[in-house]
Amino acid sequence: MKRFLACCILLLMINDPVLSKRSIRKFPKGFKFGASTAAYQIEGGWNEDGKGISIWDVATHMETTPIRDGSNGNIAADSYHLYKKDVEILKELGVDFYRFSVSWTRILPQGFSNYINQAGINYYNNLINELIQNNIVPFLTIYHWDLPQELQKLGGWTNPYIIDVFADYAKILFDHFGDRVKFWITINEPKQICYEGYGSDLKAPLVNMTGIAEYMCAKNVLLAHAKVYRIYDEEYRKKQNGKIGISISCTWYEPASDTIDDHQAALDARQFDWGQYAHPIFSKEGDFPHELKHNVAAKSAEQGYSYSRLPELSASEVAFIRGTSDFFGMNTYTTKMAYRDASVDGMFPVPSYRDDMGSVLVKDPTWPQAQSSWLQEVPWGFHKLLKEVNKLYDNPPVYITENGWSSSGGLLDEDRIQFLRNYLNALLDALDEGCNIKAYTVWSLIDNFEWLNGYTEKFGLYEVEFSSPDRTRTPRKSAFIYKEIIRSRILDPNFEPEKYVEERKDSQEKEKFDSDLY
Repeated sequence: MKRFLACCILLLMINDPVLSKRSIRKFPKGFKFGASTAAYQIEGGWNEDGKGISIWDVATHMETTPIRDGSNGNIAADSYHLYKKDVEILKELGVDFYRFSVSWTRILPQGFSNYINQAGINYYNNLINELIQNNIVPFLTIYHWDLPQELQKLGGWTNPYIIDVFADYAKILFDHFGDRVKFWITINEPKQICYEGYGSDLKAPLVNMTGIAEYMCAKNVLLAHAKVYRIYDEEYRKKQNGKIGISISCTWYEPASDTIDDHQAALDARQFDWGQYAHPIFSKEGDFPHELKHNVAAKSAEQGYSYSRLPELSASEVAFIRGTSDFFGMNTYTTKMAYRDASVDGMFPVPSYRDDMGSVLVKDPTWPQAQSSWLQEVPWGFHKLLKEVNKLYDNPPVYITENGWSSSGGLLDEDRIQFLRNYLNALLDALDEGCNIKAYTVWSLIDNFEWLNGYTEKFGLYEVEFSSPDRTRTPRKSAFIYKEIIRSRILDPNFEPEKYVEERKDSQEKEKFDSDLY
């Protein structure tokens, strides 16, 4: 503990939490702003109009629920019926684009392409058309965690058969929506799919077989993504003229000290966390990163396995995956410190992803804390992450496809505003230093079902009244701040929305009146 506290003090001395002290900053011409959501988290309509059952429908309806508040996504924000309201508030914000996902089982109820549900096609056609009519670019995510349960019965993402099934699903979306959708994400956050869904019980399907299942999943996710990219590139790009990529969750891991061991611990953490998925796609050499292959092979040998628990990518598979993204889709929220400590042997199960990584990951208690236990505000970590991606992958076009802050609720969300401004400030610093960042997407447009945490964490710029049958959407103060950033293309830390300036004047006048009375 003494060492941990000393590391915190050292980091505070090294890293100023706000990188730039300039008061007003401009975004470059052509920089785009958006907002994002995901189908299961907002749509509801879980069994309407022919929709099939997903792994999240199964998880949320278990007799002993894994959901913190016992809730589910049966109705959520009811965007299946209120999509026009969502587009209305997107227009109100003035966003350039809206990143949303398609529910696989709303299109293919059993997961397979033999039967297409026309009601699902109609819903997304209506949403896409409504966006375009309001000058909002649709940015479509093909898969955001809601795997058809029928496919999970076959092993889901641990079964190589999923590669062809996913490709069939993607082609249906290209065929029906590609004439209007010009920005695509194949898969959202492979680590959360593989480690949290198959290597642990943090996400559906709650397989919880760490050290084996997440690595099987990782190979298949990469190959499925690559196959869909190749299909789009070879069969659709010329006639549809779009861009396609992947969104990878990226946490910055900072060495807790200047020791070689702690620097290696931070490097290993980064390569296990996001290098596992970014390196095969974006690096010149391709394949899984050296640190991942070395650690898993060494641990596997120690544990008596005759081969590495990390499946090998053949030379042809390495070539097939390498280069399969038109941009680096980055979902990023926070930072952790990493260190090596021999005294923590036995902390993690054997075998396991965390034991293979071998890094102890902690937060600095001085960092601002969100409602989500895993989320702290560390803008300098965001800046370092952007610089590292620039260095490692030859400065690819970067789209920030998720970044946001959770609260417990309420409309006066000063903590979210501080997070938003400080992270955009760090982004501008990275832009000034040559990083090729094209767009920023806030998570999320509206409050939603936050997976195992249900409705206990609020990420929305707009509050959703879940107790109301109308699911009323009300702008938080952060919505007014984001709207002004988009309108002006300026980051002004002193800007106060007129609504709140007037309220403050009224409050001050009332205080003066009360004091005069007494």
